[in-house]
Amino acid sequence: MSIDAPPRPEPAQPDATGLNRLTDRPSAKVSRRLRISGRAPARPAPSAAFHSVSAATAVLLGLVAIGAAIHEPVLIPPLAASAALVHSAPTLPLAQPRSVVIGHLIGALVGYAVLGAAGSSPWAAAVAAGVTLALNTAARTPHSPACASAVVIVLQTPAPVRFVPLLLGSAVLLVLTGYAASRIRRTAPRYPAYWW
Repeated sequence: MSIDAPPRPEPAQPDATGLNRLTDRPSAKVSRRLRISGRAPARPAPSAAFHSVSAATAVLLGLVAIGAAIHEPVLIPPLAASAALVHSAPTLPLAQPRSVVIGHLIGALVGYAVLGAAGSSPWAAAVAAGVTLALNTAARTPHSPACASAVVIVLQTPAPVRFVPLLLGSAVLLVLTGYAASRIRRTAPRYPAYWW
């Protein structure tokens, strides 16, 4: 008595793209290479990279100039990170005006609340960053540099009457320069993807 087994399928050969023609999955060789090299985004065109880097650098230099004119440190590390997001990844939710401005405002409020409750210490700064992240997530204003703003406030203890208006004014300036820069280069993605 014999039992007929279904015929075994022929092993599929990858095509020139490395995809298995029958399953549209990467072949074993290509799959291994993808795991090793990762799935990094494509390198931007030189003109696009120059445009975004130039715009981000210009707005950061503008913040330095404003700080020099009013004798206040306006450029803080979280704003440099915000500028990088706005000018290099203008379509991400983290780069949208709502996230940039409201995110930094939440970070400032949390930073001063934690500073008032727990004082200035690295432990308190870590808590402030975590609470800022949680509140920004709940408010649908994801902006990771806002967590750094809370840390700066807890560790540096700037006067709120001077620091908060400078932080918010700088965040608004970043948004406005992102808007303007996206209109200068015709092929650039439009910023913002949404205002609110």
